[in-house]
Amino acid sequence: MTEGLTTTTSEPPADLPRTLGELRATGHEFRTVKEELRDNLLHRLRSGEPRFPGIVGYDDTVLPEVERALLAGHDMVLLGERGQGKTRLIRALAGLLDEWTPVITGSELHEHPYHPLTPASRRLAAEAGDLLPISWLHRSERYGEKLATPDTSVGDLIGDVDPIKVAEGRALGDPDTIHFGLVPRTNRGIFAVNELPDLAERIQVSLLNVLEERDIQVRGYKLRLPLDLLLVASANPEDYTNRGRIITPLKDRFGAEIRTHYPVDLELETALIRQEAALVASVPDHLIDVLARYTRAVRESSSVDARSGVSARFSIAAAETVAASALRRSGLRGEREAVARICDTVSVTSTLRGKVEFESGEEGRETEILGHLLRVATAETFRDRLAGLDLSGFTDLVAEGAIIQTGDLVSAADLLAQIPTVPGLAKVLDRLGLGDAPSPGQAASGIEFVLEGLHLTRRLAKEMTDDGRTLYGS
Repeated sequence: MTEGLTTTTSEPPADLPRTLGELRATGHEFRTVKEELRDNLLHRLRSGEPRFPGIVGYDDTVLPEVERALLAGHDMVLLGERGQGKTRLIRALAGLLDEWTPVITGSELHEHPYHPLTPASRRLAAEAGDLLPISWLHRSERYGEKLATPDTSVGDLIGDVDPIKVAEGRALGDPDTIHFGLVPRTNRGIFAVNELPDLAERIQVSLLNVLEERDIQVRGYKLRLPLDLLLVASANPEDYTNRGRIITPLKDRFGAEIRTHYPVDLELETALIRQEAALVASVPDHLIDVLARYTRAVRESSSVDARSGVSARFSIAAAETVAASALRRSGLRGEREAVARICDTVSVTSTLRGKVEFESGEEGRETEILGHLLRVATAETFRDRLAGLDLSGFTDLVAEGAIIQTGDLVSAADLLAQIPTVPGLAKVLDRLGLGDAPSPGQAASGIEFVLEGLHLTRRLAKEMTDDGRTLYGS
């Protein structure tokens, strides 16, 4: 549920019409943006094609509501805490537009050849007739987005007088002197306002006409432009419902209010990490499970400010940090492969502390709280993955005073050299998804996870040295 929009640099197909007359001869029919989205969504629903590729965890909750809003032709606002993929979902809507759509060549408002809007385009259409030149716009160029900030102006969104055009001798009041803002420039497309509550209330007023009357007003100009677009906004529900920073008339004009959420179960959380994290080293499945449980534990902790939320970027960054720790070890120790181990998760508590907002009474205990939650997540994963297995072979290793040394700078070879043949090891590695013939790095990752799990379930002693080494069985 994180954000991206595919763009294209390819040219439109050569066989597409290039004049208004040629376009009419093909039987092309004009559809509004909302009709276009509705038709294309219906086609995908009937054919079984993916409607929103890359969106994880919303199939049974958010996406049906989004689909109903699109079919109804409603502008919509998505409510959710940070990192729930709101922007990613909004950008995915552009994938439901036609791949190519005709526009009047040179039109800054992407006007459809059948419906010129500006005085200049209407004059050109009247003069050129069927020879009116047209160009083709790709769907990726029909999406506009603005992050709402307190310094955003009406001119940014709607438009303002262009002093250069006035200085060229055109009369003040001539519609051709207007410099159009982002909203009209996204005509024939989808426009998104991210974090709408952060937009000053007097600026929110400028969107009222866009949502209801579908036109714009610029200063004192007598100009009515019937815009054709879908307007979508995102907001944090705390801002939206409690602080009241979206003005009531604007809330009323959105046809659909859709609540987003974090992944509802562990499987979706791990799928999201696997899809979004750019891992520079191998991170075994049991460690992904640990990080997913860890993220969910942080979200549910009473020490964390639930109003702020814990972004999906937390778990993604955690997986990337763990992979980076494994890659660093492989570089320092000259290992041929980089495989993450449970010791690599320790660095997450300090490097990602800034991604979590704590309750005011927890000041100074942030790292301690995160460390505790990580241990809880590790123990839960250990029980879930290895429940019912006989792990006495591992405890027997240290029964006579032996010490196993590991840590984020101990190579896999050095760790394995301390481990003789352990009864039941093959079953453990199989349960952890490491297969029948794991590599040295994978085997070391599995063994270290078992040692840490035995410690957390109070079956094995553990000691941390001043130089960062971990001693099991001391």
